[in-house]
Amino acid sequence: MNQNRILLVDGMALLFRAFYATAMSNYYMINSKGVPTNAVYGFVKHLFTATKNYEPSHVVCCWDMGSTTFRNEIFPDYKANRGEPPVELIPQFDLVKEVVESLDIPNVGLAGYEADDCIGTLSNKYKEHSEVIILTGDQDILQLLQDNVTVSLLKKGYGNYAEYQHDNFMEEKGITPAQMVDLKALMGDSSDNYPGVKGIGEKTALKLLTEYETIEGILENLPNLTKGQRTKIENELDMLHLSRKLAAIHCEVDVDCSLDDAIFEVNQERMMEKFNELEFKRLDSLLS
Repeated sequence: MNQNRILLVDGMALLFRAFYATAMSNYYMINSKGVPTNAVYGFVKHLFTATKNYEPSHVVCCWDMGSTTFRNEIFPDYKANRGEPPVELIPQFDLVKEVVESLDIPNVGLAGYEADDCIGTLSNKYKEHSEVIILTGDQDILQLLQDNVTVSLLKKGYGNYAEYQHDNFMEEKGITPAQMVDLKALMGDSSDNYPGVKGIGEKTALKLLTEYETIEGILENLPNLTKGQRTKIENELDMLHLSRKLAAIHCEVDVDCSLDDAIFEVNQERMMEKFNELEFKRLDSLLS
């Protein structure tokens, strides 16, 4: 392979998706030790399907580390609308990392930051010399699109992806990936629980960014806005700037992972030992 192809995996996105795909029908795959394993099993299935599809030379898995980050420090209500994880999922948080380790894939995370921040930091480092594919279900990561960086969004089922590069993102959305941060700052994000500018929705935010490019451009042209738009923005200036800090993926996190540690070469014996311990069946066949 002439150029490295690095698969950066958003671990929590895969784990949660796998959990809820079967939990909706109360199928938790409780093994003989009484441990639920449905999320971990589905995670591995997503992972192996993606490695078969993209044939990466290297794989790194990034994780959230704890429930609070620097974003909670600057805005305590950040993600405060999310309940506690289901009890059947809690033991699988540590278990999935053990499984990833048994596949000789590095687990990367840093307290105070989200997996997105680790992915952003590593993709910026790797893109200089390698092709980077980010596997996630989180559209926020689309802001990381650049030359040499592809985002593959999981769709329903296994092996179905919405793939974005910089150009087809712009064609579909009408803005650049970098403008996504300002878009979210203006319209807010209900899933992450920050409001942006009250009364400014996606349609208006897109119109303003298409015309003025950035939040700075909008603020410099406030007199040209409608009275309603101007009033809303002037009343929420502090929240606008705060929302932008919350929306932006922090790409200078103190994490690193050498490519030597991330070479994707699964030790079959070590993998099967872990799969047998967890009573997983038929997963190894996905690698062949």
